[in-house]
Parts: sequence; C-alpha cells; structure tokens
Amino acid sequence: MNLSDGERVRTVIDQMGYTWTENEEEAGLLGIIACSVRQKSIDKVYSKISQWNKKKNKKNLITFISGCILPADKERFLKLFDLVFPVSELNQLPDMLNHYGVVTPASLKAMSAKMQLNESIRDFWHITPHYNSPYEAFVPIQNGCDKFCTFCAVPYTRGREISRPSTEILEEVKDLIERNYKSITLLGQNVNSYGLDKKGEEMLFPGLLKEIGEMGLASGKEFWVYFTSPHPRDMSDEVIDVIAKYPCLGKQIHIPLQSGDDKVLIRMNRKHSMDKFRQIISKIRNTIPQATIFTDIIVGFTGETEEQFENTVVAMKEFRFNMAYIAQYSPRPGAASSRWEDDISPDIKKERFRRLTGELQKYSLELNRQMIGQTFRVLVTGKDRKEGYLSGLTEGKIVLRFPSEDDSLVGTFIDVMIISATAFSVEGDRVIG
Repeated sequence: MNLSDGERVRTVIDQMGYTWTENEEEAGLLGIIACSVRQKSIDKVYSKISQWNKKKNKKNLITFISGCILPADKERFLKLFDLVFPVSELNQLPDMLNHYGVVTPASLKAMSAKMQLNESIRDFWHITPHYNSPYEAFVPIQNGCDKFCTFCAVPYTRGREISRPSTEILEEVKDLIERNYKSITLLGQNVNSYGLDKKGEEMLFPGLLKEIGEMGLASGKEFWVYFTSPHPRDMSDEVIDVIAKYPCLGKQIHIPLQSGDDKVLIRMNRKHSMDKFRQIISKIRNTIPQATIFTDIIVGFTGETEEQFENTVVAMKEFRFNMAYIAQYSPRPGAASSRWEDDISPDIKKERFRRLTGELQKYSLELNRQMIGQTFRVLVTGKDRKEGYLSGLTEGKIVLRFPSEDDSLVGTFIDVMIISATAFSVEGDRVIG
C-alpha cells in the first residue's frame, strides 16, 4: 500500500516542478510514506528524521511525512517534520509548500500547479501514479478496514472501508496491460471485502477478478495479477474458483492466519476460526494444487500461553506454508490491545519467533526441493546479490536466481529449470528453445 501511495505522491511532486534525484544529499524536499502498524517501521522514521533535521543547519530543506500515522505518532511528528498530512490531503501539498514560505520550485510554481482542495480518498485515487517500475505496478482498489483486529491500527489510520469504483480500477489495469506490464498487484487492507460497502451498487471481489481475467484472455498477453491482503472471513470459494479459471490471475495466495489457536484468534478479534481457515486452505489445495500459500503470523500476542503458541507450531506443520511473515507482537497506540498488559517478555517473544521461523524453514525447504528438476516460468526482476546472476520470481512468488549477466532480460518472462533449493529460494538454469 505504501508503495502505491508513494507513486501518487511522486506524481504530485513532479507536477510542482521538482526534479527527482536518487541522491538524498542533493534533495531539497525529503518525505516519508510511513506505516504506524508496526513499531519497527516507526523507529526507522525517527532515525531518518533525526538525520534530516541535522542537515538543516547546512542547507535549505523541507521534510514531510504521510501514510498510515496513528494520532500518538502524529503528535510527535508535528514537532519533527515540517509537514504532516494524510494521503487523502495529497492534493493540498502544493499549497502547503507555498504557504511554508521557502523559495523552492514548488513555491515559484504553486499557482500553476494548484489543485482543488478535497480531503476525500477518492480524489487521491484520481491522481495518475508515477510507476516506479516499467513492468510491475500496484493498483489500489480499496482503502480502510472494518475488521478492528485488536492488534491492528489500520482502522485508526486509514478509516473505514471504502471501495474504489470498479470502472476506475479496470481502466487502470487495462492501461497497464496495454503498456505491457508483467506483474500487477491489487491493493487494499481487506481486498476480498471489495464492494461490500456498496452492496447492489458495485460488483464484489470475485466479479472484479473475473473482469480482469477476461481482459487477460482478450489481450492475448502474458502477465500475472495478484492481490493483497485478503481476510479469511471474506475469502469465498468463488474467489478461489475464479483464480483457478483465468491464466493471468497469479497462482499465489497470501492469506493471514495470525495465530493457530482459536482462543488467541478471539482475543485478536480476527472473526475467523481455525476450522474456517482450514476449509480455505483445503479449497485452495484442491482447486489450485500448484498455488503457493503465504501467510502472516504474530508470536507473543498479549496473554499467549506456551500451549497456545504450540498450537501455532502445529498449524505451521499442518498448512506447510511456502512463506510466512512472522512478527513479534508490539502494542500499537490506538489499537485495542495497547490498553492490555504486554505480558510476554521480549526473550520469550524472540524464542517463539526463532522456533517458528525454524519450522517455516523446514517446510518451505521441503516444498522448494520438490521444484528441482521442473521447469518454471519466471519474471526476471533484476541482478542477484551473487555476481554473474540475475534474480526473478516464479508465478508462485518463489525467489529464484540463475546465471546470466544479460540485463535486457529484466522485466521479461523466461523459462528456468530448477537445479537446487534453499529454504527461501531456488536456483536454476535458463531453458532456451
């Protein structure tokens, strides 16, 4: 979501007359698209703004921050950044800079670049993004969240769920297809609740995927469409059936579990049970057997007993995820659980993180080894850290590298036969002809 927000921020900044630079030392305007959902991300913000404010003694510099910001963080940021605003007020950035009183390209050109003031997220969606990649794009389809998980701050930073009009989404996706984009990701806090806030007025998520699938068939082009993140409560059989039907819908599903214990799920207010999650995984495996499954898990949530953590370990063994993003619980101001005692010690959280990561590595390694000897379609994404190699992603988003120094392959599809595997990646040789 922050990547997509940043592309629209880039568009507005470009329209104000700024010239983009990859060198931070040359910049006169520096900004951050933040995420208050996790403490680690906010810690990085404080570190960065401390560095920037030191530079103000030597140069004319304006700093700003936007994105997902909790009220408590916002109060502190107001003292550290020159400008603090929600993404829904991005259209006002030219005026904010103009009124700031610093001679910059923005203050000189603000009148010609002036945009109508509007706080609605709908106006944010109307901004044409400056895509950061020539082959990969992110398309927001929904904003906000109505689930109110007790550990999560999103409803307090993004507000309630609002679905973007499907006509706008399909128009943006169609444009990306025509421009030969290879990877398109639909974004939202709960993408599979798309349209539920406009019942009878807008298509629902399966219908949106179907329309995109039909676009893919009609185009005759090769590309993969993904979505993140869905919520188990709203994951229907119809969504899975549509993914199975259309070749352009990527066979990778990210479905957050968060905990393998029903009582913890209740305290998290996840609104799904282990049985519900089990039914979803069974449906995916039976309908799309080649699909990879990713998840999110929190360890050390308030009140989590050793037995409850063990249930999450058992769930890892049962579901055998290809990838899991495991986080150690940290209270977020504004979220319901921030009012509860954080009664799991840091040492126990670290140990549970270490153990669950070990379980993940064991099963992901087994799955990756099953790929050896098979040929997979791969989207080449760039140079690998290993010299003389390029890296890419399979349709299931498994990281892959292969020997090549041909940079012209970046952003294209190739075939690679897998020859070796580690827990989180595979290696292969390009198949030609």
